[in-house]
Amino acid sequence: QVQLVESGGGLVQTGGSLRLSCAASGRTFSSYAMGWFRQAPGKEREFVATIASIGSNTYYADSVKGRFTISRGNAKNTVYLQLNNLKPEDTAVYYCNADLSFVAIMKGGSYWGQGTQVTVSS
Repeated sequence: QVQLVESGGGLVQTGGSLRLSCAASGRTFSSYAMGWFRQAPGKEREFVATIASIGSNTYYADSVKGRFTISRGNAKNTVYLQLNNLKPEDTAVYYCNADLSFVAIMKGGSYWGQGTQVTVSS
């Protein structure tokens, strides 16, 4: 069982930056691939980024490639999402997720956090 708690969301102007964090419980954090999804009002939840359990293998949605960076600190049981050059269309609730499979996590994964709101003003 993995419990995930996101933090770091907020209100920022267009072009600004935020750093989201997701703290995971459990002693086997390093075994899990981690990811981020987001859900804007009236839209379906969409994949944003994922990072493998070991090494630096990452994958991003085209809409955020070059602006967002996912990273992890296994010693701190935490995964991060650095959001740069934010746009109003990035406004959404951002969710952290976890799964033992790097492929499965891009489809949703087994465990989810409660989400953190990111709002980008124009």
